[in-house]
Amino acid sequence: MEGALIDVNAQPKAAKPSTQDRLSTKELRDIDAYWRACNYLAVGMIYLRDNPLLREPLKPAHVKGRLLGHWGSSPGLSFTYVHLNRLIKKYDLDAIFLAGPGHGAPGVLGPVYLEGTYSEIYPNKSEDVDGMRTFFREFSFPGGIGSHCTPETPGSIHEGGELGYSVSHAFGAAFDNPDLLVTVVVGDGEAETGPLATSWHSNKFLNPIRDGAVLPVLNLNGYKINNPTLLARISHEELENLFKGYGWTPHFVEGDDPAIMHQKMAATLEDCVLEIRRIQQEARATGKPNRARWPMIVLRSPKGWTGPKEVDGHKIEGFWRAHQVPLAGIRDNPSHLKALEDWMRSYRPEELFDESGQLTAELKALSPVGERRMSANPHANGGRLRKALRLPDFRSYAIEVKQPGQTTAENTRPLGRFLRDVMRQNPKNFRVFGPDENTSNKLDAIYEVSKKLWLADQLPEDADGGELSADGRVLEMLSEHTLEGWQEGYLLTGRHGFFSTYEAFVHVIDSMFNMHAKWLASSSELNWRAPVSSLNLLITSTVWRQDHNGFTHQDPGFLDLVVNKSPDVCRIYLPPDVNTLLSVADHCLKSTGYINVIVSDKQKHLQYMNMDEAIEHCTKGVGIWRKASNDEGSEPDVVMACAGDIPTKEALAAVMLLREHFPDLKIRFVNVVDLYRLVPSTEHPHGLTDRDFDSLFTKDKPIIFNFHGYPWLIHRLTYRRTNHKNLHVRGYKEKGNINTPLDLAIQNQIDRFSLAMDVIDRVPALQMAGAHAKEMLRNTQIQCVNYAYEHGVDKPEIDQWTWQVRERNETPRMAA
Repeated sequence: MEGALIDVNAQPKAAKPSTQDRLSTKELRDIDAYWRACNYLAVGMIYLRDNPLLREPLKPAHVKGRLLGHWGSSPGLSFTYVHLNRLIKKYDLDAIFLAGPGHGAPGVLGPVYLEGTYSEIYPNKSEDVDGMRTFFREFSFPGGIGSHCTPETPGSIHEGGELGYSVSHAFGAAFDNPDLLVTVVVGDGEAETGPLATSWHSNKFLNPIRDGAVLPVLNLNGYKINNPTLLARISHEELENLFKGYGWTPHFVEGDDPAIMHQKMAATLEDCVLEIRRIQQEARATGKPNRARWPMIVLRSPKGWTGPKEVDGHKIEGFWRAHQVPLAGIRDNPSHLKALEDWMRSYRPEELFDESGQLTAELKALSPVGERRMSANPHANGGRLRKALRLPDFRSYAIEVKQPGQTTAENTRPLGRFLRDVMRQNPKNFRVFGPDENTSNKLDAIYEVSKKLWLADQLPEDADGGELSADGRVLEMLSEHTLEGWQEGYLLTGRHGFFSTYEAFVHVIDSMFNMHAKWLASSSELNWRAPVSSLNLLITSTVWRQDHNGFTHQDPGFLDLVVNKSPDVCRIYLPPDVNTLLSVADHCLKSTGYINVIVSDKQKHLQYMNMDEAIEHCTKGVGIWRKASNDEGSEPDVVMACAGDIPTKEALAAVMLLREHFPDLKIRFVNVVDLYRLVPSTEHPHGLTDRDFDSLFTKDKPIIFNFHGYPWLIHRLTYRRTNHKNLHVRGYKEKGNINTPLDLAIQNQIDRFSLAMDVIDRVPALQMAGAHAKEMLRNTQIQCVNYAYEHGVDKPEIDQWTWQVRERNETPRMAA
């Protein structure tokens, strides 16, 4: 992109009349003045701590000592914002604005401040000289706000910390919001990311009857931090064909002369809005939700538009040097100080702000009012619109458990029936998300109420089990990034969702989880942001049942990432059976402001608790299973603890083996559903007090903890506990491939035999006396492995093992 040709000190040139001109001479003058005010504020935020309207000569003391911020993308953002405001007023649009460029906050904060919302929420940033001084000072300043569109930014539902999620967030906001227009500016650096590339396909999931619209504006300013961008360096034809191939109808607004660009943008943006309305009206009139070729805009404008053209002999405007702070060392460089003052005065602030420091009344009239301001739109503060789900009674989906550990069931299938009826009772504000896996994850009962949304072509054979429908509400696409972005946008605008995915591949959205957790943590500190529905994430197809898919599908490490985030935001649940899973899911769907991570495998597992017991156990989050313990009324010799479905089964089997060999051994069996119960109460609201932890786990007895994930996570959560020195954790150790279930457990030492031998090694009275039993256990373990390698399956007595509950003084027996 060549540098801009405009003289920033010149009056705006009148555009040559054309049949496409939409702005009168006065409208052109006013909209350019409003945009100049936005740009003035953007520069002021980056540089000034005093003298906000330059009513005295600029001095070094007026400039911040540390210059932080990003100028390059700001003019393009405010340019789009201002033109959208014109159409909001003209057509009474219900619209919100998402800024994809990462550090583009100055380009959004400027118009947000000018339309008054910022001052309403933050009265100390009033619309006067003093308020503007504070507004400038607190940008990218200790104790102030960052340079992204953070939760502190009114009207924002997308921060842009990590790039790539703006378009998917925009579509999530548009789903089930038929009157909403979501305009999203995509940075051309952002457009190089994988998540953004897949999210262009979101247009194939937008139902024009029941959904709103998304209008992407790809701002090609040509550069990233110090490199050109790919989409800015390909031909017009190739770029146009790229977006046509994605299914969009691209419109181009290109140039650097503000007067001409204002006319182009006014016409193009208006044409796009009218085309969106035509598509929606036609679909709603005919009742046919055909896939539309939605419009999008490519805005090619200089990076750092209207800023300094050159500094110290180096090109600035239209080059990567405009990305952050074009003029540095202001306090020590008089020529740079003068260049900054000239730059800011080129916007003629004396024409834009009145004596008090407020935007002039004539320009103020260009802004929408009330909730039509994008910065005050309630969809961008979705908790204000959120309505609690109408939930069926989860108890009615329970399975019957007459005796614990006797029968098996697929843990997630009853959950699918529960979600089916949640969707039935909430047809306009609840969606289920999954990457081509809802059937695999045994949640396919939801298709009885709603099929998979599909607006692309269909084939006759799709009618035979394809579960596709143009009116579907289940969203499946093999891009975890796009699905997660849709769900976040949906939640942040006041709705509810449920996401399931394979455990090993939830890592695809590790950083998206990070971004959303940070958003929720920051939002919780803002009293003007109403709480939004929790992000509910079911992790299934778990490590211990990936004996058939192999090593690549074995990774429970997402939990290690989750515990890094704020304890005010994250929750982790490991329900061991159907009824505990239903209880946890009901709790999570009712909650707000959290990320709830639920770990539950989809295959058949032993069932342990009736519904009343499950509710009681989940309410406590951790508890002693009396039927598996024989230490009541005395101190145990050992604590056998567990978290997760297979670890629970193997721990129970280990207890039976130990009681068979050592009838007098006192064993306490503890199961953990809520993982954060292990954390001290001073560190997490769900944490146990030290007294309660010591009561359960003792102060000095050995603890054998069989864990679903990596063993060091349990040590990390409990390292401050009294008895941590006696805690021995078994978990996944990166061992396995194509194995039988027991063989996989043995390789990672979470199997019943390894656990029983661990007890023998750690209970002092058994270290010598238990030698024969330990030898027998090791021999049996070897026999089980050999059988699996010869027959390809586990021994029948292992595969069909059930937990035979006995009276506490009766010796248990293994049963098939």
